[in-house]
Amino acid sequence: MPGRILIVDDERNIRTALRFVLEDEDYEVLDVGDAESALDLLAREPIQLVLLDLKMKGMGGMDLLRQLGERPADRPAPLVIVISGQATTAEAMETVKLGAFDFLEKPLDRSRVLVTIKNALQHGQLLEKHDALVGELSERYQMTGQSRCMLDLFRQIEKIAPTKGRILILGESGTGKELVARALHEHSTLSKKPFVKVNCAAIPPELIESELFGHEKGAFTGAVNRKIGLFEAADGGTIFLDEIGDMSLSAQAKVLRVLQSGELQRVGGETTITVDVRVIAATHRDLEVMVRDGAFREDLYFRLSVLPLFIPPLRDRVEDIPLLVRGFIRSFCKEYGFREKSVDTKVLQILSEHQWPGNVRELKNQVERMVILSGDHIGVKDLPFDYVKKAPPEFDLKSFSHLTLREFKNETERAFLLMKLEETDWNISRAADLLGLERTNLHKKIKQYELVRREP
Repeated sequence: MPGRILIVDDERNIRTALRFVLEDEDYEVLDVGDAESALDLLAREPIQLVLLDLKMKGMGGMDLLRQLGERPADRPAPLVIVISGQATTAEAMETVKLGAFDFLEKPLDRSRVLVTIKNALQHGQLLEKHDALVGELSERYQMTGQSRCMLDLFRQIEKIAPTKGRILILGESGTGKELVARALHEHSTLSKKPFVKVNCAAIPPELIESELFGHEKGAFTGAVNRKIGLFEAADGGTIFLDEIGDMSLSAQAKVLRVLQSGELQRVGGETTITVDVRVIAATHRDLEVMVRDGAFREDLYFRLSVLPLFIPPLRDRVEDIPLLVRGFIRSFCKEYGFREKSVDTKVLQILSEHQWPGNVRELKNQVERMVILSGDHIGVKDLPFDYVKKAPPEFDLKSFSHLTLREFKNETERAFLLMKLEETDWNISRAADLLGLERTNLHKKIKQYELVRREP
């Protein structure tokens, strides 16, 4: 496994011997004779692993190890293997506490050195993959917003997440109910436990009970094996019941039993199974109306809505749209391997004026389309036709720069009057009302500006 290794030891013979062994295994090796030189080199060069002598003249290996542990997050420290022939057991334990991967005693054994280095570099690669995955998931499920309603939502999540209270997330389709559910789980004491998502609307009614609670072999036609249900799979963690308003009444009764007693039975089974699961439910439906209509159990509704959370539609947080757009552009450019693209402020204005019936999901889909079809810069020409058609006309002040102030006022007043007259199909009374003028005054201005109705 290739890697760049730095040897830090004040004994030249040991540095030479280690370099010979490591270069024979195709490692790239650098070496210095003191800790100060090591710090200078680490500030300039990328190093995967350091072989560090503990006892050296000047700054000791322990102090260097401490300084490496204090590096900022954007400059992570390399892995360190400490080597020493004079260290006490307490000192060896202290190096591990300070973050050393391992401790090797002198005289060094060639085989053990190579095995330890290989293990350390493999461990480093696993850490990098883990950090990349965490970063990807964090970016994927990050909730974006700076509007007042979103800041209020963030504060509610912060308060509610650490508790085990049941939560009902309400909001239109596409507002990000799953993101909220995942944020609640990730910021709870159950974050290391399973998070199981169930889309109740996507499961046929005749299969929902089998999916949620499992079934025994032979319970029904096609049940050739025992199946563990999603409540069992989520035991100790969180189950997210998305679109719970689409669940059948019989399934609702069994979910209620789990919430009341923590007990369930597989379909076709007689054994009672106990589970400890935090339930987060979500729906775009009005459950109170469904309760009145007999389509949703009232007792289940009260059990689920201990802590209700409402996610505002995108049209109620227009100020978040530019932030969302730029975030989606960055994300999709990274996903498709594009250089990050800039976006015209006019595009952001047009998108901010759209109503977005599909909410954030619709916005995300449109941004993905623009990222794929545009060049290095996303302009108005890259918007879908319907969005461009609805865009307000450009008003270029520079085109009036040759006019005096009086001429500019007359020109703009003439254009505005004509626009209102055409909007009302030259209904003078209605146009006068819209303009806040008397009919006689409007007639005077029509004559003054020589306004003429266009031929159809």
